[in-house]
Amino acid sequence: MSKKKAHPKKKSAPKKITVAKGVKVARGVEEKMREKPGSSSAGKYKHVSPKKFVGSAGGASKYSFPVADLAHARSALSRAHLAPNPEGIREKVYRLYPALKKRAAKRHKKD
Repeated sequence: MSKKKAHPKKKSAPKKITVAKGVKVARGVEEKMREKPGSSSAGKYKHVSPKKFVGSAGGASKYSFPVADLAHARSALSRAHLAPNPEGIREKVYRLYPALKKRAAKRHKKD
């Protein structure tokens, strides 16, 4: 009878979590991202390009406030007040979608 040797347990690397398209971080890091003010959605938009997030401009997590399209940009504007620096979020959204800035200027125009 031959005895089977016990295989030593392999040390597994910490599991990586996708937080944006092509961006992976160690498990638990995304939870820390969500603790920053205004960053409750950080890491939840896994199919959005890293260039399409504006959270860092407002002092929130780098992967929060996605603006992948016009609807998401409007949503980011409406939730900008949750970020530590709401004006940074607005400036970045208006830079990416100038039509929204024109619309806001028209709406706030005093007659």
